[in-house]
Amino acid sequence: MKRRITLLSIVIGWTGLTLAAVPAVAQEEESKPKPAAKVYSPPIDATDQETQQPSDTLQPDQRPLTGVQTPTLGTPELRHSYWVPGIQYGNTTQNQALNLPNNSGWYSNNYVAGNLSLLEQWSHSQLSLNYSGGGSFSTDSTIGNGYFHELGAMQAFTWSRWQLQFFDQFSYLPESQFGFGGISNLNIPGISGTLGPPLPGLQANYVPNQSILTSAGSRYSNAGAVQVVYALSSRGSITLSGSYGILRFVEAGSIDTDDEIGSIGYNYAVTKNDTIGLVYRFSAFHYSGNPQAIGDQSFNVAYGRKITAKLALQLYGGPDVTNFRVPIGGETSRISGSGGGTLNYGFKRGTLSLSYDHSVSGGSGVFFGSRSDMLQTSLNHQLGRVWSGNMQFGFARNQSLVNVAALGSQDYTAWFAGAGLSRSLGHNASLTFGYTARIQTTSLPVCAAGTCNTNYLQHLISGNFQWHTRPLVLR
Repeated sequence: MKRRITLLSIVIGWTGLTLAAVPAVAQEEESKPKPAAKVYSPPIDATDQETQQPSDTLQPDQRPLTGVQTPTLGTPELRHSYWVPGIQYGNTTQNQALNLPNNSGWYSNNYVAGNLSLLEQWSHSQLSLNYSGGGSFSTDSTIGNGYFHELGAMQAFTWSRWQLQFFDQFSYLPESQFGFGGISNLNIPGISGTLGPPLPGLQANYVPNQSILTSAGSRYSNAGAVQVVYALSSRGSITLSGSYGILRFVEAGSIDTDDEIGSIGYNYAVTKNDTIGLVYRFSAFHYSGNPQAIGDQSFNVAYGRKITAKLALQLYGGPDVTNFRVPIGGETSRISGSGGGTLNYGFKRGTLSLSYDHSVSGGSGVFFGSRSDMLQTSLNHQLGRVWSGNMQFGFARNQSLVNVAALGSQDYTAWFAGAGLSRSLGHNASLTFGYTARIQTTSLPVCAAGTCNTNYLQHLISGNFQWHTRPLVLR
C-alpha cells in the first residue's frame, strides 16, 4: 500500500492543532493554576443517560443550514469541562453471508474496547473528542483477530461575527461501516448517552461512501473538514467549507479513493425557527493507480426549521453537473439532480431520526464513481425507568457511472433493518442486545473463490455492555 494513515498520526495532528490554538484563546483568560481532576456532580443536566433531555436543559442548535454538519435538537447545558473514560464489550453472532465453498455455519466476533469522551470549553472556543478502540476476535479463521478504531473530534472558535471550526471523523473497521455492529453502540465512538459530547455529525456527502456490503475486508476511512461562518447581519450569514477524505482497503481487490470537497453557502433566517439558503458544492474524486478523476458540481436550494428539543429539519435539492477526466461512453459530462434532507424529531420519551442523500459518490471501493442513494432512520423510545427500545433501518443503492460492455450499468442495492432493547445499570453502565438483518442484491453476479452470487443475506445477533466512570471534571 502506497499510503497508510494510522490513527496515531491523526491524533498527533489534532493534538498539534489544539495546542497551537489554545494559547491564543488562553490569553483572554486570567492565568491561574488548575486543580487536579476531581469527581463532581454531573457536568450536564441529566439523570439517566438514556432519558431524553427536557427542552429547558438543551441549548439551541447553532449549526448553519448550508454547513457540513447535520442539524440536531440541541446540545445539553454545560456546567464544567470534563472527560470520561470507559470500557466496552460487544459480541456479534452471524451466519456466513455468501455461499462460498469454504464457508460453513455461524461464527462469532468479539470486540473489547476502551472508550474516551472529552469536552473542554474556554471563553471563545470548545474542544470535543470521542474515541473508541480495541481488539476484535473472531471464531472464523478466515477473519481472524484484529483491531478497530473510531474517532470523532471537533475544535470550534467563536467570536462576535465569526465562527471557525475543524472536524475529523476516522474509522478503522473490519467490514463496511454501513450497519456495522447491528443494534449496539459499536459504531458510535466514545461514551454513549448524554455524557458523550456531540459528534462532528458530518453530512453523508462529506464522508467516504462505504455502503456496498461486499467490498473486501478491513478498511480505514477519514474525513477532515474546516468551516468558516461569517454573520453579515442578525439574519444573514455566509458559510465557507473545505474537506478531504480517504477510503483505504488493507486487502487487495478494492479501489482506494480520495475526495476533495469545497462549498460556499448563504443562510437567511426568515423567522426565529425557519431558515432558507443557497449552496454551491464542488467535489473531486481520485483513484489510486487509475487515471480517472471525477468532478461534480451541485447547486442546491435549502430550507431548515428548528425548534429546540422538538424538531430539526433540513431539506436541499437542485441540479448537478458531473465531469469525467477519462470519457465514459464517449461522454465527458452529465447533467442530473442531487438532493436530500435530514429530520430529527423529539417526542415524549423518545426521538426519531431520518436522513436521505442522492448524489455522486466515490464508488464505495467497488466503482470508479457511482450515483448513490442512501437512506437511514432510527427510532428510540423510553419504555420505563431503565428500559428503552430502539429500531433502525438503512437503504443504499449504488449505480456505476461506467457501463459494463454489453451488460449495461451495474448496481448494488443494500438494506439493513434491526430492533433491540437497552437497559441502564445504574448511572454508569448499560446493556444492549438485538437482531439485525443485512441484505444486498446486485444486477451482475459477484464472483469469489470460484462461486458467483447475486444475493447477500446475513442474520446478526448482537450484544453490548458499556461501563464508564463518573465525569472527571477538568475545571
